[in-house]
Amino acid sequence: MKHITTLLLSAAFFMTACNNNESSGTEKKETTENAADYKTAPVLDSATKAANMMAFGTPGNIHKMMASWDGNWTATIKFWVKPELPPDSIVTNSVNKMINNGLIQYSTHDGNWAGMPFNGVSQTGYDNHREVFWSTWYDNFGSGIVYMEGTWDDATKTISMKGKTTDPESKMQLDLRETLKVVDENTQFMEQFITHDGKEMKAMEITFRRKK
Repeated sequence: MKHITTLLLSAAFFMTACNNNESSGTEKKETTENAADYKTAPVLDSATKAANMMAFGTPGNIHKMMASWDGNWTATIKFWVKPELPPDSIVTNSVNKMINNGLIQYSTHDGNWAGMPFNGVSQTGYDNHREVFWSTWYDNFGSGIVYMEGTWDDATKTISMKGKTTDPESKMQLDLRETLKVVDENTQFMEQFITHDGKEMKAMEITFRRKK
């Protein structure tokens, strides 16, 4: 292993030497730009840095709101394969639980579709510094993961998020838009839209009702 590492380092050094004349101008430019970026960063004292770190890892009001969604929910799902066709439907049992010191909501979704078991996992968090929601989703029907980010509108009690998803047929990355409206403490309504060939179509809607 040591000999292989030495060989790789020697090769890397040789390639760098060969390309030195061609890349020196670019490297100088990048170095200058990076230095400029560092210069624009604020100079913070240790107390401010410590306060920022504490705030970054402390659950806030948004996290407390998310914690109120903990528990068992029934999810009635409608999804459209093609806009001209009627939607398929599935009912799942969803369980929400705050983890990681109350910073992330971990949710499981279990049901059956077309005679096959369906199991999905979502995680939702809120970045205190960037003031954005983020979420991930994966399930047993695919090998990929969906990542989305968005904001909270307190007036409409709605999270609006955007991200990308993989089309399993074409392998293409498609734009994804999602809204989650908190209707009341026991009801939530989600809509999801996918853009394909430049056209946005409704892909899914879910009504969540808290189990009593």
